[in-house]
Amino acid sequence: RETKNGFEQEIHRYQAQNCQGCPLRSLCHKSKYDRIIERNHNLIRLKAQAKTLLKSEQGIAKRKQRCWDV
Repeated sequence: RETKNGFEQEIHRYQAQNCQGCPLRSLCHKSKYDRIIERNHNLIRLKAQAKTLLKSEQGIAKRKQRCWDV
């Protein structure tokens, strides 16, 4: 897909084979058809990397400093 800004994203789409007989179907999704999940693996990786950096000692120190800089 391409975003409004022209950035190209690679999105993986997964579809269940048969949700008709599943006892957890109503908890899983409300669609009439089988469940479809879309994942952007690059975005998931970048978010995990950002979370790791924010939770590091240096990241915590910078977040504390941000209060005083403003």
